[in-house]
Amino acid sequence: MTGPRGTRAGRGRESTKEIVRQGSQFEGKHGAAVSAGVRAFFFHMPTEKTPMTQDDALKQLSHIARERAFDRHVGSDRLIQAGLDALIAGVESPSLAMLAGLLRSEEPDAPALFDQVLEELGLLFHPPADPRAAKWAMADWVAGQIADRTLDPALGTWLIWANIAEDLGYPEELEPLVHCAHNLDGWEESWGVSLDELNREAVEAAKHFLNKRSGAEAGS
Repeated sequence: MTGPRGTRAGRGRESTKEIVRQGSQFEGKHGAAVSAGVRAFFFHMPTEKTPMTQDDALKQLSHIARERAFDRHVGSDRLIQAGLDALIAGVESPSLAMLAGLLRSEEPDAPALFDQVLEELGLLFHPPADPRAAKWAMADWVAGQIADRTLDPALGTWLIWANIAEDLGYPEELEPLVHCAHNLDGWEESWGVSLDELNREAVEAAKHFLNKRSGAEAGS
């Protein structure tokens, strides 16, 4: 009987960076879903059917701020839409109306105005200058979303596996989350464990990772 795979399984290691860069289909059995999930995670746009509260709008601005800080491309049209969402939700900022009201011909002004809005709202985020420290900061961010269930565990652990752990040389601290990514990607009914259980394990692994990180920072 086939069971969950070890954390150092080699399948997909050489291709994961290319998948993230090009958005191509992940080679695993659940690849289409994961690939779609990655796009949804980094390019989520609110719909008219889900009006935002002020908290929702601020969370969206903060999320986009971190995407950009972690070198994710965010188009000017999305920055303007986020500004419009925040304005409609009642968020107040001196530059917000200017951002939300930009015309298509004015889209090149969006990044600077977006940063100005973030600064006015106290949401401006700068990752550590050191590349490895920046990867750890990204791991904290993704793990936090897994832990509070705002990010699908399969997608979140896959992002940590493909876009963080590999670049850091698979450190011991990330092994449980990478292990969860392997298991969620390769799950078979014959294992005798449900996807719900694997998802719960991923959430617990994320919480444990964050607790250890908090403890290490407190002790330093």
